[in-house]
Amino acid sequence: MRNKNKTVKLYNILLPIWILVFWPSQLWLILIPANYLIDRIVLRWSLGDMPEKGLFCRKHTWKICIAGFLSDLIGAMLMFGVFMCEVWIGDDSPLKPAMDKIEYAVGFNPFSNFGGFLITALSVALAGACIYLIDKKLLRKAGLDMEQAKKSALRLALITAPYLYFLPSELLYRNWF
Repeated sequence: MRNKNKTVKLYNILLPIWILVFWPSQLWLILIPANYLIDRIVLRWSLGDMPEKGLFCRKHTWKICIAGFLSDLIGAMLMFGVFMCEVWIGDDSPLKPAMDKIEYAVGFNPFSNFGGFLITALSVALAGACIYLIDKKLLRKAGLDMEQAKKSALRLALITAPYLYFLPSELLYRNWF
């Protein structure tokens, strides 16, 4: 028999797609190998006619892949901070209406608000800059000269930056509302 005084609360949770990427799930069974493969292809291409580049790629791509995930997480942390601004801004704040629109844009459709688009673009650029800096250091340590390390790191950063952040999550939830 149910207790009539007991209340049950149901919460609706819709997460931005860029958060789902970092959520431990079966999605990782696809994401990790796909990222590794993309990093390997870009690294191999960026090495040009370097002798033994296959061996070099086999030995160092996993480091590049981990650096990419960490860099993507840094960019996502910026977006998450903006997305969670509602916690810090009170309901009576004059900034509330503008921040609500920016938060929605960052979380669900970066093309719905210029401020949200700007934050998303900044997050992608931040992650790309981190990819470049970390990969350049890793590639120098792996034995590449500075010019080749910069060239390869730049290509990796430009091609593997987390452009997924621009994907409107609302496309996933469109029929749920």
